[in-house]
Amino acid sequence: MAKCEICGKKLGETFLRKIIGTYIKDEKGKKRTVCFECQKKFKTKEEILSNLK
Repeated sequence: MAKCEICGKKLGETFLRKIIGTYIKDEKGKKRTVCFECQKKFKTKEEILSNLK
């Protein structure tokens, strides 16, 4: 199971094994998972990337 890389919350999955959340690529091109609550809290991609663990 995937976790949000900002708050550490476990992300749910649909029946097709897709995460309920989103992927964001960092500077190195690595995909990072982020939940919807953190997306609402941090509006822009730059804010999200600055808060990743």
